[in-house]
Amino acid sequence: MVTLCWRPSVKGDGSGRGGDANGRFDGLMWYKDLGVHINGEFSMAVIQANNLMEDRSQLESGPLSSLKSGPHGTFIGVYDGHGGPETSRFINKTLFSNLKKFASEHQEISADAIRRAFLTTEEEYLSLVKRQWNEKPQIASVGSCCLAGIICSGLLYIANVGDSRAVLGRVDKATKSITAIQLSTEHNASIESVRDELRSLHPQDSRIVVLKHKVWRVKGLIQVSRSIGDAYLKKSEFNQAPLLARFRLPEPFPKPILSAEPSISVHRLSSKDQFVIFASDGLWDHLSNQEAVDIVHNHPRNGIARRLIEAALHVAAKKREMRYSDLKKIDRGVRRHFHDDITVVVVFVDPYSMNRSSSRGSILSIRGGTPSSPES
Repeated sequence: MVTLCWRPSVKGDGSGRGGDANGRFDGLMWYKDLGVHINGEFSMAVIQANNLMEDRSQLESGPLSSLKSGPHGTFIGVYDGHGGPETSRFINKTLFSNLKKFASEHQEISADAIRRAFLTTEEEYLSLVKRQWNEKPQIASVGSCCLAGIICSGLLYIANVGDSRAVLGRVDKATKSITAIQLSTEHNASIESVRDELRSLHPQDSRIVVLKHKVWRVKGLIQVSRSIGDAYLKKSEFNQAPLLARFRLPEPFPKPILSAEPSISVHRLSSKDQFVIFASDGLWDHLSNQEAVDIVHNHPRNGIARRLIEAALHVAAKKREMRYSDLKKIDRGVRRHFHDDITVVVVFVDPYSMNRSSSRGSILSIRGGTPSSPES
């Protein structure tokens, strides 16, 4: 059995009906089959493919600001790193605390508070890159997608940079059928509108997007157009030696090539809205929105995040004309040739709790990062 190179930490109980509050390991998979948050229940699972786990995720349920009278709700974060784990790990430790800070200033959750939390996390990370530049220059080539969801006062806020995805499952009460509604906006050069946006922002650069080995990439280097980190494509000072040559552009660039500006949407939840699937693109490489929503709708809640990952891995194995049982035997590192790291958080919404602006319940914090002490 191979153990993941990270351990989730849990504050509070939050065990619900899912057994061990800390989650469990099965080879390269960590899972929390079922837990309880202020607004309902949730299920989480992660499968590792890279030598170092580059995904991070968290679920925070309780106060969303530092004010005693401030808003309560549930925060979900999925951070899909690339080039290494440093950026996703940093976001996992920083983004939620920044959100609480700005929510305290606003005395509420708002799109502006979320935006400021994203951009402050970006600024703080780029400052870290600058401090470590001489000793660890390759950190400039590490970045992360960042998907966040906040459920508060009957509203669902979705903020995203990169190509992770949030998909809502909505039930038609007359037909009992389930419909998948994508709530997040993706920033990947494979999408024509993203390429058009990049060309309009950089009209003098004929090679702002390049088709390379049948894949569209920004400057021929990276697929996502927005991220946190990736300092080498944000500031020219980091796009030079001693950074590895393969990341260096031939000429300095006058303005950032990539952006950390999140796309934010606000959705008022209704009794038809059953659950939201938050997942890194590793899941969506193998399952469509509707396929994922159907799986959640047609199976028990307990272990549903793990079931989604297993469904994706069955598809990944089939694409390579191999059995799922054989895929499971492949070690991390080599496993990346078959699928990416995959993080899934399924959040079920209790319609009776949606409009409680100051719901109180046990404080829950589950993170895929550095262990922390239990809440007092």
